[in-house]
Amino acid sequence: MTHAFDDAALAGVLGHMNDDHADDNLLIARAFSPLADVIRADMVTFDGGAGQWHVYTADGGEDVIRVPWPGGPITERREVRREIVALYDAACARLGVAARPHV
Repeated sequence: MTHAFDDAALAGVLGHMNDDHADDNLLIARAFSPLADVIRADMVTFDGGAGQWHVYTADGGEDVIRVPWPGGPITERREVRREIVALYDAACARLGVAARPHV
């Protein structure tokens, strides 16, 4: 069974990703969505197995994609950041974009 995070963890991570990392959401969506021309992406939820993004395309298409954590299943809130950073790095590699340094 996949780990479910509590409401506080979900709200904190989703708020941070959507408010402070909209460009990272878009990069992840462009790299992992089967849809072409993704112009916006919002992180909508996550669990111990993956993150989910609502993606929007230039032609009005929408989808929700589920992207598994690169390091495998997680159970701790502190692991979420590590896995999102790994997804960001994988997205950059997949798209041929230089990744920024992580602080």
